[in-house]
Amino acid sequence: MSIRAFLIRLIDRFYFPFIRSILPLQTFRYAVCGGMNMLLDMILYFGIFHVVVRADLVVLWGGDLVISPEVAAFLITFPITFFTGLWLGRNISFQHSVLRHRTQLFRYLLVVLMNILMKYYGLKLFVGVFRVFPSIANAILTLLSVIFSYFMQKYFTFKGNKSI
Repeated sequence: MSIRAFLIRLIDRFYFPFIRSILPLQTFRYAVCGGMNMLLDMILYFGIFHVVVRADLVVLWGGDLVISPEVAAFLITFPITFFTGLWLGRNISFQHSVLRHRTQLFRYLLVVLMNILMKYYGLKLFVGVFRVFPSIANAILTLLSVIFSYFMQKYFTFKGNKSI
């Protein structure tokens, strides 16, 4: 059995009747895959920040470029979770997309970049202008990002997808 088939069977095993009445299967799979990728990101970030970077400044090119430890950990984890998220979206959540993989990759990158910009400027706006507590602002923006991402993935990145 392939990893794809195994994950689909595992995820679908938890698609209980009370969930069926609330969420379509595709949305449920998207939520589980997104949650798995977010958990992977948190674990990788924690490990890389505390073990690899060791919470020190990262000096590159003989001191010409210095990166803060939190940004260095992000730069290391981002490509990993970017591609796992793309793979999960393409192969689990939106597996019936008719778009070419190259097109999906480019569109997925655009959506991820839009999310990064939305989160950055949203935090600046909520915290800096509206004086919202940073954790609350982050939670609101994460919720908005998840909703935005779902619709963008369904109707843009993996467009042409037949709902399951």
